[in-house]
Amino acid sequence: MSRYLPDGLSIPVPEADGLSAPFWNGLKEEKVLVQRCAACGEWQWGPEWLCHSCHSMTLDWVEVVPEGRIFSWQRSWHPVNPVLAGAVPYLVVLVELPGAGNIRMLGNLLGDPMQDVQIGAPVKGVFEHGTNADHVFTLLQWEAASA
Repeated sequence: MSRYLPDGLSIPVPEADGLSAPFWNGLKEEKVLVQRCAACGEWQWGPEWLCHSCHSMTLDWVEVVPEGRIFSWQRSWHPVNPVLAGAVPYLVVLVELPGAGNIRMLGNLLGDPMQDVQIGAPVKGVFEHGTNADHVFTLLQWEAASA
């Protein structure tokens, strides 16, 4: 896959405390890892040190299939970063993952930025690998499941 995002954007890295490190490391191996509570079984996203449901601190990182459906979307005409000025419009989707308790993740929808986007449309994850001088990273993007 060619690079979707232009060079010059901030590189994603885990927080200083390493909370999201399993997620980012999983993406490098083309795996989507999300938290699931070992005590009550609830899924959660974004990463936290304790369960949103039962407040247990026994959270596991579990691989999930990167397939879901569009819960919400936005066509962005105003870049959130000056580096994106030449990349507008672009599509941002909120994807619901039925295989992970219907948690929702944000991401870019690949393809024509003027494409018709439908709530409930199936999408699949696409892994975009990148590097800069100091850091190797992978982003999770989304594309129509029929693509």
